[in-house]
Amino acid sequence: MNTFEDRLAQVGAKGLHASDIEMIQVNLGLKCNQECVHCHVNASPHRDEMMTWPVMERIVIVARKARPRLVDLTGGSPELNKHFRRFVEALHGEGHTVQVRTNLTVLLEPDMETMPEFLKEHRIQLVGSMPCYLEENVCAQRGQGAYAKSIAALKLLNSLGYGIDSGLVLNLIYNPAGPILPPGQADLEADYRRELGERFGIGFSNLLTIANMPIGRFGGTLEEQGQLDRYMELLRDSFNPCTVEGLMCRHQLSVGWDGRLYDCDFNLALGLTVDHGAPDHIEHFDLTGLAQRRVVTGDHCFGCTAGQGSSCGGALASNT
Repeated sequence: MNTFEDRLAQVGAKGLHASDIEMIQVNLGLKCNQECVHCHVNASPHRDEMMTWPVMERIVIVARKARPRLVDLTGGSPELNKHFRRFVEALHGEGHTVQVRTNLTVLLEPDMETMPEFLKEHRIQLVGSMPCYLEENVCAQRGQGAYAKSIAALKLLNSLGYGIDSGLVLNLIYNPAGPILPPGQADLEADYRRELGERFGIGFSNLLTIANMPIGRFGGTLEEQGQLDRYMELLRDSFNPCTVEGLMCRHQLSVGWDGRLYDCDFNLALGLTVDHGAPDHIEHFDLTGLAQRRVVTGDHCFGCTAGQGSSCGGALASNT
């Protein structure tokens, strides 16, 4: 039983349908230099699933047809894919605006010394994971030493103009430390600016708040702690119909490391490919069919419609 579809029906929506493809999100692989407790794709240093160059070539062709507003690269740590720079250069050469979701600490890894300059040279927008401005909370989610490395990476990016120059976007992402909803995005952004600015002289473009999804490593931890049912109840009770119009699955297409197509990165984590008659692999891309597809939903979707809402671009609504 899909109670999310039932809830949509109560507000007059007959299923969830895409309205366009403004963003193509590409998961370059599940390998990561970290193993965060809130990771919905279970990325870690031990994963070896990585996108190959032929799949990337196909994405470049597809993006040429679709002309999305943004091509969003994620992972794992997308920078660890051996074809990362070649892929970025190909997309940049096609005139696409490219965004990279970075955990920040990867920029301090061996063989990454020239990566920040490479990103600047290609005017790549960055979204950096910074789940809190407090060291204790960051280390609890991402491991000891992660906070100091994140601060060092942010200072390095600031020195190149990221978060300072309006043409070099550096957004930060906040995730709650536990089974709670994010606070108001605007108020929290003011707190981040004050704390990071006064303590470290760090600047950034915008703060994006994202709710923890009840899947992957975070969902497993909640289940072990006996908190999963209570968290799901919170998400259901906090359903906000004002978020439905802006849900990311209605405006983007997600491509898995193996070329399979998904409505969002959360469905990717669950192995729920595009369905309802639309092609489910990049090799069979059909712009019209995918831009108007019916979205595959489940109860995890309540995580995107709770409170202010949650998407890859942060909160979706100002009212709850």
